[in-house]
Amino acid sequence: MSQPAYYIGIDVGTGSVRAGLVKQDGTLVATRTEDTITWRDPEDHRIFEQSTNNIWEGMCKCIKACLQEAKVDPSLVKGVGFDATCSLAVSDENGEPVVVTKGDQLGQNGDRNIILWADHRAEKEAELINSTGSVVLDYVGGTMSLEMEIPKTLWLKRHMKSELFKRCQFFDLPDFLTYRATGFNRRSCCSVTCKCSYVPTKNGWQPEFFKKIGLDEFVENDFHQLGKDEVLTAGSPVGNGLSKKAAEETGLLEGTPVGSGVIDAYAGWLGTVAARYKVKGKLSDEVPSLDESRHRLAACAGTSTCHIVQSPGSVFVPGVWGPYKDVVFKGWWMNEGGQSSTGQLIDFMITTHPAYPRLKELAEKQKTNIHEVLQTELEKLRVEEHAENLTELTKDIHFYPDLHGNRSPLADPRMRGSLVGISLDSNFGDLARKFNVTLEAIALQTRHIVDQMNAHGHEIRSIYMSGGQAKNAMLMQLFANTCSMPVVLPQSSGAAVVLGAAMLGRFAAEAQTKHLSEDERGQALWEIMVQMTPAGTMVEPAASPKEKKLLEAKYKIFLEQIDIQRRWRKEMEEANR
Repeated sequence: MSQPAYYIGIDVGTGSVRAGLVKQDGTLVATRTEDTITWRDPEDHRIFEQSTNNIWEGMCKCIKACLQEAKVDPSLVKGVGFDATCSLAVSDENGEPVVVTKGDQLGQNGDRNIILWADHRAEKEAELINSTGSVVLDYVGGTMSLEMEIPKTLWLKRHMKSELFKRCQFFDLPDFLTYRATGFNRRSCCSVTCKCSYVPTKNGWQPEFFKKIGLDEFVENDFHQLGKDEVLTAGSPVGNGLSKKAAEETGLLEGTPVGSGVIDAYAGWLGTVAARYKVKGKLSDEVPSLDESRHRLAACAGTSTCHIVQSPGSVFVPGVWGPYKDVVFKGWWMNEGGQSSTGQLIDFMITTHPAYPRLKELAEKQKTNIHEVLQTELEKLRVEEHAENLTELTKDIHFYPDLHGNRSPLADPRMRGSLVGISLDSNFGDLARKFNVTLEAIALQTRHIVDQMNAHGHEIRSIYMSGGQAKNAMLMQLFANTCSMPVVLPQSSGAAVVLGAAMLGRFAAEAQTKHLSEDERGQALWEIMVQMTPAGTMVEPAASPKEKKLLEAKYKIFLEQIDIQRRWRKEMEEANR
């Protein structure tokens, strides 16, 4: 009897690193999470920094803990896959970390070598890039976000001593992790295309663009600092697998295949969109094909939310990143919308309210989570006020949610939040109402993104969730009602992303042993996704005719809030001249 094969997925999120040990059928056998350190600047709210050493140490602990818990011999682990946030990792030519913190240590060797995706220091650099009219802007929805890697790299160029800058290598974090794991500097199409201004359909790197923004040295050194070798599609084997050093650190075997990595949201796409689904407990008969993926939007919703959809041809959507070619499947294109702050926004709105201590007290007393307590309070208020639904309960409160700027579909980092309908009320009921309008605002903005994608050529018919927010049943029903389409929840909200990473490990192992051609690789990866993705649960739209009318009116007001804010900003700028 042959021994079972296992695969390890590594998921590096905003605040933690997670390892999952997964069987060939997608069963998660063991998982372990370690928190990671994020440094902030008390004098500059835009700054978020991390450390690849800290992440790697946490990852090694997680892998060893999974093997120990499951009592699995390392020889049975046949492949490893990585996903991570789209953060900028900086090292020297030997792979040693280089400090990215402004001040005397900038450019020296040291731990704080990651500018986190949420870091907004590079606003001026993004403005310069967006004034160039370069072809690279066509592939990021017309406007480059300050969260991408090239604005951040340009910030480092402007603040670092030139001799130190020239010795640096710049990585999107998933690519750094496969480099650290294998010793081979092979970049992924996902990272360089989505975050580093690489355009596969225009011969890759764009020398004219980099010269125009002041990064001439990249052109002069043939893009060695960004990765000049062939870029790999998702899961393609990297080098000779795990290096001897990485094998010793992780407790795995040297040479274990390592798949080319993806950004975390794309791992969420991998781990959800091939799912069959249950409706009222009954499993659907449909086994999805690769072509069906173009109708399924993956929403990876944690601290922030990314919205990813695949298409057989290029679809250009203003304010939505992409279209990106060959990111996961050769010949297919992907677009990525996003909200910079969603889970973080919900936490902020709750924890900054004067009634938050009372909420914590009630949750502890009732031995439940704070969201359950708030939902109970909302239902009580709905009954007391004879409202048909929660949308009616908060019909006169209108919240616009871009407290951290807008990623999609406006691509405007200067957008800010607004709240209309505030009263002289700071009690527990007011907190519950503000919780409800926060969820409403996130759902309305999700519709805004989906509407824009479909208006420009996509055919999205359902939303496939992953990440922590998928556990919030109230929010998921709001998504279905607001977007007027079914929402499919993963079997485990937290497992989908790490499962997607493990799929890359399996694909790397099979691509290596079966010597698959380019044409065979795409179908093989999709079959792996279908085999390893557990069935999800479908949440169907359930709004009454009255609630539909209320949500439609709320959406109209939501769009008006955008116009009003931009008009007011312009009026104040003119008055200030």
